[in-house]
Amino acid sequence: MKKEIPMLRYHVSDMSCGHCVQAITEAVKGVDPSAEVTVDLAAKRVDVSGALSGEAAAAAIRDAGYTPLAAGAGAGPAKAGCCGSC
Repeated sequence: MKKEIPMLRYHVSDMSCGHCVQAITEAVKGVDPSAEVTVDLAAKRVDVSGALSGEAAAAAIRDAGYTPLAAGAGAGPAKAGCCGSC
């Protein structure tokens, strides 16, 4: 029987462009290279599957300069100018 890998879901209201998506993906994969990161930019949602803990994934996203909220925690206000690339 295959072990199911839990999915972590975050709302990241301050990501708004492709650069943001790339920065978040690289940050999470920097902690867990085997993690699968799926980003829905329009929904401002980041899904992470892998061996890392929820706090480790959130910390990686924060370290990249973004504000992750666990899904269901509510969405905070978006920061103006996200990453400066858009």
